[in-house]
Amino acid sequence: MGPLLRCGFLLFFLGTFSTGLDFQSGSESLGRSVFVRRSNAAKIAKRSASSSLMGSSPDHRIKRRSADQQQGASCQQHQGFKNKLDANTHDYSFNDLSGSVSLAWVGDGTGVILALTTFQVPFFMLRFGQSKLYRSEDYGKSFTDVTASINNTFIRSEIGIAIGPENSGKVILTSEVSGLEESRIFVSVDFGKSFTSRDLPFNLLMQVSYNPEDPKVLLVLSISYELWLSQDFGSNWKKIHDMVCLVKWGRKNTIIFTSANNGSCSDRGMLELRKTTDYGKTIKTVANKVYSFGLGERFLFASVMTGKGTLRNILVSVDQGETWNTAQLPPVGHEQFYSILATNEDMVFMHVDEPGDSGFGTIYVSDDRGTVYSKSLERHLYTTTGGDTDFTNVTSLRGVFFTSILAEDNSVQSVVSFDQGGEWVPLRKPDNIKCDATARDPDKCSLHIHAAYSIAMKLKVPMLPLSEPNAVGLIIAHGSVGDAISVMHSDVYVSNDGGYSWTKALDGPHHYAILDSGGLLVAVEDRGEELINQIKFSTDEGQCWSVHNFTSDPIFFTGLASEPGARSMNVSIWGYRDSLLSQYWVSFTIDFRELLTRVCEDKDYVQWLAHSDDISDPNDGCMLGYKEKFLRLRKDSVCWNGRDYEINKQPTPCPCTLDDFLCDFGYYRKENSSVCEEQPDLKGKVLEFCLNGKEEKLITSGYRKIPGDKCEGGEVPVRKEIDLRERCVSDQVTPELQVGSHSSRSVAIVVAVVLVMLLSVTAGVVFVKKYVCGGRFLVHRYSVLQQHVEANATDDMDEPLETEHTQNGKIVFHDDSDEEMLE
Repeated sequence: MGPLLRCGFLLFFLGTFSTGLDFQSGSESLGRSVFVRRSNAAKIAKRSASSSLMGSSPDHRIKRRSADQQQGASCQQHQGFKNKLDANTHDYSFNDLSGSVSLAWVGDGTGVILALTTFQVPFFMLRFGQSKLYRSEDYGKSFTDVTASINNTFIRSEIGIAIGPENSGKVILTSEVSGLEESRIFVSVDFGKSFTSRDLPFNLLMQVSYNPEDPKVLLVLSISYELWLSQDFGSNWKKIHDMVCLVKWGRKNTIIFTSANNGSCSDRGMLELRKTTDYGKTIKTVANKVYSFGLGERFLFASVMTGKGTLRNILVSVDQGETWNTAQLPPVGHEQFYSILATNEDMVFMHVDEPGDSGFGTIYVSDDRGTVYSKSLERHLYTTTGGDTDFTNVTSLRGVFFTSILAEDNSVQSVVSFDQGGEWVPLRKPDNIKCDATARDPDKCSLHIHAAYSIAMKLKVPMLPLSEPNAVGLIIAHGSVGDAISVMHSDVYVSNDGGYSWTKALDGPHHYAILDSGGLLVAVEDRGEELINQIKFSTDEGQCWSVHNFTSDPIFFTGLASEPGARSMNVSIWGYRDSLLSQYWVSFTIDFRELLTRVCEDKDYVQWLAHSDDISDPNDGCMLGYKEKFLRLRKDSVCWNGRDYEINKQPTPCPCTLDDFLCDFGYYRKENSSVCEEQPDLKGKVLEFCLNGKEEKLITSGYRKIPGDKCEGGEVPVRKEIDLRERCVSDQVTPELQVGSHSSRSVAIVVAVVLVMLLSVTAGVVFVKKYVCGGRFLVHRYSVLQQHVEANATDDMDEPLETEHTQNGKIVFHDDSDEEMLE
């Protein structure tokens, strides 16, 4: 064992995460009390119990092998792969002294990767070190040292690489200049082929932020909390505002930020929320007494002090702060938080923390205005201490989310919703898998998914659950089978129908990736500090795996890297080699294109009806008001989908039923009932919350259509409508805080909003270890910076303001988050 291993090791993998606004994220309890909506229980239970959720045709019912059959099975379709993969395995050694390496993909389908290696040694108050920049044009098969193009300047590893949106070709590198009040950046407009230096009149606090509408327009905060803007890609800069605490790009070139009039961003609850639509020429205050704010899709959120002690409410705007409404949610105190778990154009998932250090709260889902909320899930696990939640948006099938709850016995259990939070149920136990020791009944238990909470608890879970929008229905995740999440062992499970049914794919923890739009899965076993030289791959959604020895000289593995978007056929294995005299980074890039010898044809695809167990049943498969039929690759077809592969889907509207409606504010469904009834604790009482603005109406019959539901005709709930405003007392928000278009006064105290999830920000995983070698402090870190910000990340609105900012925000999780903690 070499000195590097004896001293330890730190792996640092940037990924997709959950964040919160005024909030934090959490997990739910699996007790009966958490299942708020029950009307669909029988239908979903039937689907969950089905042995196959495919269509009725024989081709649709190809069953997976059992776990015993998978291990060591001879995959006939992979015969002769060794010579092909040997010829297409490329290695590269980075022969420089470096403790960390960061990867960034530049553009989509360009094959360009930038690799930044960094070595730093702290010495009293100073840091000494070096960095080198490498560039690849062939997906990492070979690299060229381009450090000379940046004049051998030291690049900051934490915020050093900022990639422009889409295929703009823009790259910004941030240098570290010790002892100076200014910074220097290097900019490229040709995908990193050449760089030009730019001296800045300030020192950077955060990573440079591109305007999504115009990537030559840049925004950044200085260490003095000054907001600076450049409209010519960094050549010239102008200061927009002083004492800015947090800044975000809104829609259509709008800049939204909080500022502190008293000169301190730590004075939460006294900030002003401001915006500019003309790059700082005019600035408008849109809210006062703001605690925090956040953005998610078309929603702007602000957490604002109510004037009653330490209580805060959430204000919501759908016109970027011109008008506001108070979210119909319980207020929270200083020890609590709100968290936006997910947003889309139709609705918001909001977590509200319970009083006290409970570690759980309640998930609410909103109407299409983001204002009126219904209870979705109780005892949702979201730790107060670490801000960890297992809430996961399954991007491969619409409407599917899973998370964890904290049961009454303090066990952590997984639940899933297939209808966008309308109902939550346990995950089905995989076939031919026995329940573990946590199960009271050895034959009755559920699958439990290991996500961010398990990683935070330092269980051996190297990756978060993984799904891709262009790999329909496919999910890969670590899990255990019992009555609760096991702290002893996790295996890899795969679902190919969006989470209805699962199968055990691999024994033990693994790193994994989806390639070729789901046509190829790859995995590397997590062996801790043991050497590895094998990668596993499957062309049938994890039924059968073959093993490829990518080197005869094993390495210490640190990470698996593939191009974002799951369309590539190349995957890179990163690690290091260690000897008595040296330690250095190595990468192995495997091109699987030659393994799949032909392009997929029509005969290779089969029709599949989502959310269904019988494709021939005309009434089956309706979810959120419509059916979707897809053409999906047959499991026995070994062919190449290709980068241009597009999902073929056929949506068909369904007649409306009561399952297409949520219970409105103040109403609930009894267990196993479809009827919404008024909550007993609200009968005969005035409501605690009111909408602001005279033009707004809160008319309800007790039902409201699920946002995004597209059902037509059918059964529509009929009941006398009442105006809830007549029963409202606005005692949670003082009159001077209410902001609406009808008010002639400028926006007064309004909100500080949730830092919303920035669609699945940058995939990732955190794995840390320190070591001391030869008296030097050396930290090894491996991180992957993906090009695009992902959807559905969460925002913690009430977390502490961070002094260091990265493009992808706090590193906690899944899913890509632009998290700012504002507590």
